[in-house]
Amino acid sequence: MSYLVLFLVIVLFVTLPSLWVQRTMKKYSTPSDRYPYSGKEFSKKLLAALNLDKVDVESTEIGDHYDPQSKTVRLTADKMESNSLTAIVVAAHEVGHAHQHSTSYLPFRLRTVLVKTMGPAQRFGALILMAAPIVTLITRLPGPGIIMLIGGFLTMGMSTLVHFVTLPTEWNASFSRALPMLEKGGILKEGDDIYAREILTAAALTYVAGSLMSLINIARWWTILRRGPL
Repeated sequence: MSYLVLFLVIVLFVTLPSLWVQRTMKKYSTPSDRYPYSGKEFSKKLLAALNLDKVDVESTEIGDHYDPQSKTVRLTADKMESNSLTAIVVAAHEVGHAHQHSTSYLPFRLRTVLVKTMGPAQRFGALILMAAPIVTLITRLPGPGIIMLIGGFLTMGMSTLVHFVTLPTEWNASFSRALPMLEKGGILKEGDDIYAREILTAAALTYVAGSLMSLINIARWWTILRRGPL
């Protein structure tokens, strides 16, 4: 029973931040015509002001992000074409990452390296998970529980580790890069500054909130291991 309670606590812990991020982004997505430019137009405006003319702006279906490999700011369709407060604030956040890249900001460089490492580690973890049942059949030993825990951590936990380690990168993009750009020249409408800060906080926590979901799977591997031999 105690493990069930622990599991429910973890589910609550990892779900609430994600729900808050989604609610915040949606809350300030209306009205969709609050500003004179869309997320796409505002991204280009900021990039031009920073002399980052080689950085492109594209639409994506996998979440707002900056791709350092192709030097591209990518926004979801609802922000690319919307003129809402959420659209321009998120655009500023992603341009903040492009600015980090251009200035060789150390935490950003560290995250880039960790993300590159995460892919092979996750593939290795998946291989371990697939091998665990075979090892069980061949050896008939109680080790597969440990093997599955290791595999589960590598496949599910790497993203959590990466985003926790690089949280300062997200915070810097929001409050040391995006916020000054938004405040400069009086871009924000009167009264929107407090809401912009809320959106920037959500933007900084987006990846962390998402990666926390992997803790549910880690808890599952731990429960399997605590049960003893498979």
